[in-house]
Amino acid sequence: MSTRPATRAEEAQERTRRERVMRGVLPFAALAVGILVWDLVVRINDIQPYVLPSPGLVFRTLISDWSLLWSSLLVTLSVTLQALLLAFAGGVALAIAFNKSRVVEYSFYPYAVILQVTPVIAIAPLLLIYLPQQAAVLACAWIVAFFPVLANTTLGLNSVDRNLAELFRLYGASGWQVLRDLKLPAALPCMLGGLKIAGGLSLIGAVVAEIAAGSAGAGSGLAYRIAESGYRLNIPRMFAALILLSVAGVVIFAVLSLISHLVLRRWHESAVGEG
Repeated sequence: MSTRPATRAEEAQERTRRERVMRGVLPFAALAVGILVWDLVVRINDIQPYVLPSPGLVFRTLISDWSLLWSSLLVTLSVTLQALLLAFAGGVALAIAFNKSRVVEYSFYPYAVILQVTPVIAIAPLLLIYLPQQAAVLACAWIVAFFPVLANTTLGLNSVDRNLAELFRLYGASGWQVLRDLKLPAALPCMLGGLKIAGGLSLIGAVVAEIAAGSAGAGSGLAYRIAESGYRLNIPRMFAALILLSVAGVVIFAVLSLISHLVLRRWHESAVGEG
């Protein structure tokens, strides 16, 4: 019996399926190869654990020190999420103010840029002097997460189709109705894109501030455990804490990406048709 030749649609679906499989398998395969190379380098060169621990030792340390590392991770994640929520609320609110008033935008946008371009590692010691330790860490995380939300939301609000805006006004819509029904929905993809960037940056800001606090002899977050382990030459614990931080960053990005997809999947081209 002769088989029916595949149509272009079926071939496209097959290519899409293969790409999805490769996208899911290849990162784990590359990770496995990297761990194998790491283990071989340690074994062949007989490297001591205080210089470079083996993957097995790091995994055992992760299990044995889990209670300490987990409690520290929760502290860091708490600060990260608080900073992210504050950055989102403040960034969107200020972007709306910028869109409603050019005077406000021209007056305050340069200072937002200054906050963004000033290295947070230089700000953290000053904040630790003038603020309580927890508030200083939160402020550092907020500073680096705030600007991406502000800049992306401002861009989205200012990029609305002028013809649609004029149509709204032609039908007698007020400025707030235009903002609510046209500008904010149109700016949502940019807003969510800024939020995804801010998620990783808020974690980075919290880590930097915790390391600065650890240098001053205070702290309880995961970055403080990394600094403490370095001082004590407990390199396996340092690696274990670093792995937890990396996994936390990936999870934050994945969750924010999922939220963005769920919000945009029914109407925006960036998400329509994605699995």
